[in-house]
Amino acid sequence: MNKPIDPAVLQPTPAFADYLTNTAARIDADAETRALTQGARVGISRPHESAHLHVAGEATYTDDLPELAGTLHCALGLSPVAAGRLTALDLDAIRAMPGVVEVLTAADVPGANDCGSIVHDDPILCDGEIRYMGQPLFAVIARTRNEARRAAARAKQAAAIEAATEPLVLTPQQAHAQQRYVVPPMHLARSAGGVGARAAIDAAPHRLKGQLDVGGQEQFYLEGQISYAIPKEDGAVHVHCSTQHPSEMQHLIAHALHRRSNEVHVECRRMGGGFGGKESQSALFACVAAIAACRLGRPVKLRPDRDDDFMITGRRHCFWYEYEVGYDDEGRILGAEIAMVSRAGHSADLSAPVMTRALCHFDNAYWLPEVSMHGYSGRTNTQSNTAFRGFGGPQGAIAIEYIMDSVARTLGRDPLDVRRANFYGTDEHNVTPYGQTIVDNVIHDLVAQLEAGSAYRQRREAAAAFNATSPVLKRGVALTPLKFGISFNVKHFNQAGALVHVYTDGSILVNHGGTEMGQGLNTKVAQVVAHELGVSFERVRVTATDTTKVANTSATAASTGADLNG
Repeated sequence: MNKPIDPAVLQPTPAFADYLTNTAARIDADAETRALTQGARVGISRPHESAHLHVAGEATYTDDLPELAGTLHCALGLSPVAAGRLTALDLDAIRAMPGVVEVLTAADVPGANDCGSIVHDDPILCDGEIRYMGQPLFAVIARTRNEARRAAARAKQAAAIEAATEPLVLTPQQAHAQQRYVVPPMHLARSAGGVGARAAIDAAPHRLKGQLDVGGQEQFYLEGQISYAIPKEDGAVHVHCSTQHPSEMQHLIAHALHRRSNEVHVECRRMGGGFGGKESQSALFACVAAIAACRLGRPVKLRPDRDDDFMITGRRHCFWYEYEVGYDDEGRILGAEIAMVSRAGHSADLSAPVMTRALCHFDNAYWLPEVSMHGYSGRTNTQSNTAFRGFGGPQGAIAIEYIMDSVARTLGRDPLDVRRANFYGTDEHNVTPYGQTIVDNVIHDLVAQLEAGSAYRQRREAAAAFNATSPVLKRGVALTPLKFGISFNVKHFNQAGALVHVYTDGSILVNHGGTEMGQGLNTKVAQVVAHELGVSFERVRVTATDTTKVANTSATAASTGADLNG
């Protein structure tokens, strides 16, 4: 069992030794290949894989695809009021307009008249209750886009609407006062000392109470919402859609058509920006285009004008806050309580996970020993607000930062000193309100380096000296930390898939579940593939995101696109 191995046995045969020598010499001599392989490493900056197409105007977006013969165009007739009831639609005059081929209403949806991403509360076309100004009432399909738009613009004349008798609910404050929410309220509390936030605030040397408003934000992607649906044999449909979530589009289209997912093919080569606005809200446009294409047996393109896009789709949630904190002479927060109310809009959409993330970012970089947080997603007569870069994180962090600044002003201390007094600890005071232990805390050393390297104190003094002699123009400087959590709140969404083909000529074709919206995801995925296979970057080609190749994917969102798909 322990007999030594004869060294001669380990020597290669003469033929194999020659092969190794020749191979090594050939690899060593090929400097160009070595340089290309070196350039395939991950973690280095490379030009965007489509940069040469972008600058030449050859990068094709959904609206650039050659239109098949017989393609029709769709436009949506929008509600002129923010609340009421649609009692009737007189569409004969619209059907008689030049170029109009068909007009579809909620009754023409073969399956579920719903495009809600989590809660099924978001009708594709109005089925009676009007929830917001700009809600699609019907869809016009015509020979040209202009003909469809002209006909859809007659929505006000075609719709018989029973006006709402109750006042409109437009702000988070109004929704909160009436306890109108799209999902149940959320509560998150932690008591490190066992006294509770309320008692800690009451016992603190100093107390501060106030309110805060933070506005929303439009995604303003350069390419607007668009879908191009092409009917296929045996009842299938192929939808080119500008979306961050092809799999969700596939599922919702299948439900709307009352068909199976394997009969719906969704494809997205690239988007002209998304920022969250095309995660869930591309669904309405994809479903309408698919329904029209399958009903008429002809390709249908739906590209709303920018003003219609703004009217139909939501944006970043605006928030309203009520807060109270107790703190000591150093500015340390001893107890904190906050209520966050968002303007969710008329349906749930992604308001629940947005509020979840806001609650989990209220602590930001600070140890809050006694804290009580409450989240309310207010139902309003407005567009349903949705994902936006940061996804609730900025709305949570800005509240505690506002409080830190207010505490510093009250105490007459430098805001950085108050912030530093509240930083998470390294050995203790290092557990978040939601129970995560911070194991890699670099905040103290990092802020010290930034303070010194930026000449923070000197610049604060210079700003104060300038402000003392300038009654109108003012200067300021701040040094503010930020904690941001990536990945999805729902754990099973943190998954991805990829399909890699290696051809006999050594070229490689990759398809993955992420979507390219200008952020360079395909470039990074190609780098990962080249790096892992030890080949040059130029050997790898990434194809359009396609539900027939990689199935059941998560949205390209939550800062996970490169990590999961790579």
